[in-house]
Amino acid sequence: MARVLTVTLNPALDLTVQLSALRLGQVNRSESLQVHAAGKGLNVAQVLADLGHQLTVTGFLGEGNPQAFEQLFAARGFADEFVRVPGDTRSNIKLAEADGQVTDINGPGLTVSEAHCTELLTRLQRLAPAHDLVVVAGSLPRGIDSQWFVEMLNTLKALGMRVALDTSGAALRDGLATRPWLIKPNEEELGEARGVDLSESSALASEARRLQAEGIEHVVVSQGANGVSWFSPSAALHANPPKVQVVSTVGAGDSLLAGMLHGLLQGWPTERTLTQATAIAAQAVGQVGFGITDTAELAELEAAVRLQSLSQ
Repeated sequence: MARVLTVTLNPALDLTVQLSALRLGQVNRSESLQVHAAGKGLNVAQVLADLGHQLTVTGFLGEGNPQAFEQLFAARGFADEFVRVPGDTRSNIKLAEADGQVTDINGPGLTVSEAHCTELLTRLQRLAPAHDLVVVAGSLPRGIDSQWFVEMLNTLKALGMRVALDTSGAALRDGLATRPWLIKPNEEELGEARGVDLSESSALASEARRLQAEGIEHVVVSQGANGVSWFSPSAALHANPPKVQVVSTVGAGDSLLAGMLHGLLQGWPTERTLTQATAIAAQAVGQVGFGITDTAELAELEAAVRLQSLSQ
């Protein structure tokens, strides 16, 4: 299996509250509360670990509350290369209703100094060459702008690394210019970054062609319950996911990304890669937390995925 380095600049403790229905302005009683050490890169790492890969995790972590993260790293066998910075890693509250709707209340994140940014770049230069792939996923904490983010991505590119990028806003808009190997925004995020309406499939295909012409090999666009479209150098496919009972959509996109990367790292055909990745994402929405929990169920979900070709 492969060695993968994930970069999570703005991790979080996810507090997922399950309740029958959220009533604004009233007292709500929860059915359960679960706390997970999370962040998009770490979520991807957990699924990749379940698929058999070796993981090194890095980014910025608060000195004040690292315990849950360090427990996760130890339990999963991750090599911990996070830069510790003063303060507490943020908490994100996820209000998950019985109908699958999730309301996110995300904390602002740590404030990262220039010295800590320099330390992370130094670590990346040391770590990246020993890995087959680098995943950069999630939002930017305070103290980091998209200019530094681009510098980081260009540093990885200069090292000859394949970079998989999953972010949004200015970080995605400017990060696209570094021509990462693979991107996985959702439809809305990509449309905002490119300043275009991608609601029509023809518009999405046209924009994907432009991105590929600019040097991005793989354009993966998640579309929620409508599935996922993948524009690779050899094919353009859309996957329709199986219908499942939605518990929480938190981490579904990260699970999809991990599944895509697994297939690509294994050298699988495009159809097999997209089918399993879509099934992994479908399984993710039926649970709270991250990882592949039931391989028999996953196989059933794979059998229910439907693929169709997209015109390019």
